Amino acid sequence: MRDGRIMTTKYLPLCGLLLVLLSGGGHTAASQQDSSRIRVNVVLVQLNVAVTDHKGNYISGLRPQDFEITEDKIPETIATFEEGDEPGIAADTPDTAAKAPEPAPVQQQPEAGKATVSELQHLGANVYVLFDTSNYMYRGFVYAQDAIADFVRSLEPEYKVAFYSYSRDLSKATALTPDHHQVLRGVRSTVAGDDAALYNCLLLTVKDAAPLKGRKAIVVFSNGPDNASSVPPENVAELAQSTGTIIYMISTQAAEGDPVSTAVFERMSKATGGKAYFAKNWKDEKQAFASVRDDLAHLYSLSYYPAPNQNRGWRTITVKLNGKELQKYHVRTRDGYRLSQQAQTLSASEPDTGGESTPN
Repeated sequence: MRDGRIMTTKYLPLCGLLLVLLSGGGHTAASQQDSSRIRVNVVLVQLNVAVTDHKGNYISGLRPQDFEITEDKIPETIATFEEGDEPGIAADTPDTAAKAPEPAPVQQQPEAGKATVSELQHLGANVYVLFDTSNYMYRGFVYAQDAIADFVRSLEPEYKVAFYSYSRDLSKATALTPDHHQVLRGVRSTVAGDDAALYNCLLLTVKDAAPLKGRKAIVVFSNGPDNASSVPPENVAELAQSTGTIIYMISTQAAEGDPVSTAVFERMSKATGGKAYFAKNWKDEKQAFASVRDDLAHLYSLSYYPAPNQNRGWRTITVKLNGKELQKYHVRTRDGYRLSQQAQTLSASEPDTGGESTPN
């Protein structure tokens, strides 16, 4: 099993995932379809890339030609390029100060349904907050609400935000919206529930985020291990990887005390290009959310049309920086995606992934 993919035997396999949504930049579901299968064709792969120095400072000012992308060791040509919302430390290259980042030219004319450069730029980010309201949360409920509220307030106005909560079922308190005040009302309306079906509810959240363009992320606040899901976490991670959705995991000491949950949270976030945080107190929770906010603001967004490749399964993505001056920097992004010629959709005959509800 490759790095970044979750290993577990605790859960029954889920019989199919909706891997019909490409990596943030448009998608095509092929026409042949029966009651349980659809054909898949990835037409554009989008990557969200963080570049940092040895101290963790974000590096700004990089250009498309500074990045080298390979898929299964096949060189790829960057089609679109965008730097994040905020500048970091200027990259240590001889001509960085003289040249600002520019969008890379599209190397081929996009077909119908494919995204163009103009469609991918200036989209801000789409952020889903998934809040643990299970019975693990009774003691720290209010503190967690405060941390989430501060996080929402800190996001740029052009960011769209959704607020979901979960216990045994998923509750979509606030659909994706640029109205951050509406999201805050959703945060304050939550109440504690029963058992925690994190992976069931996270899978449903990934499916909501999957068809969106541009930067998209799910920020999970969890206070304990999953004790009610039928979905294995590796399936959630694989769908997030294949759709270009970043997962950030923020948890407390209660979850950190469970070695299985700790390993799963760290691997799932790493596999999707995100991070995992384990907060000891309410101050740490707020710092973790602030770190996520900074990460989203400094991501480079790159996309490419995959070169011809006979591999119809898992494709490994590698992103490197060109030039000796840039080799000292660290690159973080997702490590691949699965291209399935025939992917099964969730159906009534498959295991129950947990209910979901939307307030009136």
